[in-house]
Amino acid sequence: MKIIIPVAGAGTRLQPHTLTTPKPLLEIANKPVLDYVIEPLLALRPEEIIFVIGHKGEMIIDYVRKKYFFKSRFVPQEKLLGLGYAVHLGLKNMTNEPVMIVLGDTIVECDFVRVIENGDYVLGVREVEDPHRFGIAELDNGFVAGLEEKPKTPKSNLALIGLYYFKESASLKESLIKLINSGKTTDGEIQLTDALQSMIAQGTKFVSHHVQGWYDCGKKETMLATNSHILDKQKQTIEIDGSEIIPPVLISPSSKITNSILGPYVSVGEGAYLSDSRISNSIIGHNVMIKNSELTDSLVGNWSKIDGVKRVLNVGEKTEIIAS
Repeated sequence: MKIIIPVAGAGTRLQPHTLTTPKPLLEIANKPVLDYVIEPLLALRPEEIIFVIGHKGEMIIDYVRKKYFFKSRFVPQEKLLGLGYAVHLGLKNMTNEPVMIVLGDTIVECDFVRVIENGDYVLGVREVEDPHRFGIAELDNGFVAGLEEKPKTPKSNLALIGLYYFKESASLKESLIKLINSGKTTDGEIQLTDALQSMIAQGTKFVSHHVQGWYDCGKKETMLATNSHILDKQKQTIEIDGSEIIPPVLISPSSKITNSILGPYVSVGEGAYLSDSRISNSIIGHNVMIKNSELTDSLVGNWSKIDGVKRVLNVGEKTEIIAS
């Protein structure tokens, strides 16, 4: 089986952080989002993982090749024409082998082995509060009866969560080629949902796989929420003389904390120095210096310097904010 992971997006909702780092390499709980995507997939022993790359793709190539030893391939996506087009590029050199598609900017917590045992064609779904924002699946007797991207009048609240499995990939490849050649777009993009709906209309039986753990990493607020979720799962207690640590908190061993209050829900990257500060619900990057500050609900990029600040921050790498 092969796996396609689209990671070409520019991550505009996460600027300024994505001006220097591709979204999948931004860290949550001191680990890149891409690691949370890749690591559970290795249980499938994939023949190859194909990354569809775009914005700062050379950084993703470098990271994957240094960190992992599976067979990988990197396909450039020069035009951001939507998920359907990205998957089309990833499928180009395939014949009819099994393929799984997993998005590179969301964390899915599930047993991927069970996903492929669930059926020949499987779509990951989960209930959502606002189905207008997603591709929505309508079920009938256990099978997916229909799909619609961001419907004005949703027929269900089951959202496609970016997990797709095809025991045979030729029909998906053909459906995407027909969709692209037709010129049809939804919201200006070539949508994978439209290609899947075409397959359903032609008789393909998709089974739904309900996923409970689905965590978005596409904007500041969801990055912080996902960071909180992952920190909640850790059991360790951290004690630092002269400082108060309110769990859950994750602090890199190479960081130094003095006379500060951290937590709850704070992750601190390597080589950071925090003193005389109070920080909650925040992600603090590598080699950050924070002094005499009170921060909450903040993302602080690597190598930044913050002194005398009492506010919510969203600052990228090498930012310096010093109160006068």
